[in-house]
Parts: sequence; structure tokens; C-alpha cells
Amino acid sequence: MSIIDALMNGLHLGFAGLWVGSVIFLTVAILPVAREGAFDAAPLETVTARLTWISRTSVLLLFVSGGHLAGTRYTAGSLFGTGQGWLVLAMVGLWFVLAALVEIGAKRLSTGLAERKVRAPAREARPYFLAGSAVGVLLFAVAALLSVPSAIPF
Repeated sequence: MSIIDALMNGLHLGFAGLWVGSVIFLTVAILPVAREGAFDAAPLETVTARLTWISRTSVLLLFVSGGHLAGTRYTAGSLFGTGQGWLVLAMVGLWFVLAALVEIGAKRLSTGLAERKVRAPAREARPYFLAGSAVGVLLFAVAALLSVPSAIPF
């Protein structure tokens, strides 16, 4: 493994963890408090803006680093003809789903917060962030399978 491969791998894993961790933290720690009305709109707007920034930055960096890693580790044949390749493709699909769920959830939050509401936007955004958290866990499960090729059953 070259230095650039190691850097790309570290960048990929670091931003994947930051992204998924941020979504899960918002889902389990921030939204329940917001649904109870314990936040004002302004702090939640800041949190939502930062999550959106983390999400968009992660999408870009995961695209670059993942593209590099896939380009150096797989051929078209191995990407579409092996269990590992199919898991990589599943990861890309889950990555798109997570990005969409975060964007929709953040938009639901932002729209309500702009009206200085907190409880209703937190309730409306919750299903998107719950689904995003589940997708994030699936992404890590796929990553775990990819890290142990002998565990891939197909």
C-alpha cells in the first residue's frame, strides 16, 4: 500500500465516521431535546447548518477518496463480478441514500426553524434522521464485511 493509498483510506474512514456519527448524534441527542422544546431555534439552526456542512463535505471527500480506493483496488470485472465488488456498489447506493436523507431532514428542520418553531420541525425531521442513522449503521456493517473478505458469504 502506497502513502497516497493510506492517506485516502484514512480520509475515507475518518469522514465516514464523522458523517455517520454526526447524523446519529443529532438523531439520539439533539432531536429528542428539541422535540421537548428545550432548545431555542437559533442554536438548532447552528447545529443544522453545521450538520449540512459536515454532510456535504463528507460526500465530496468520500467521493474522491472512495473513487481512488475503488480505482486502485478493483477492475470493472471484479467490481461487478465478486462479492466484494457488489458490497462496494451497495455502499455507494447507501451513501447516496444517506446524503438524500440528511438533505431532506435538514431542509425540514431549517424551514420550520426559520419560522422560529422548534418542536414541530424536530418532529417532522425525525423520521429522515432515524432512517439516516439506520443507513449509517448499514454502511458500517458493509465496511466491516469488506474488511474481512473471508466473511463475505457470496
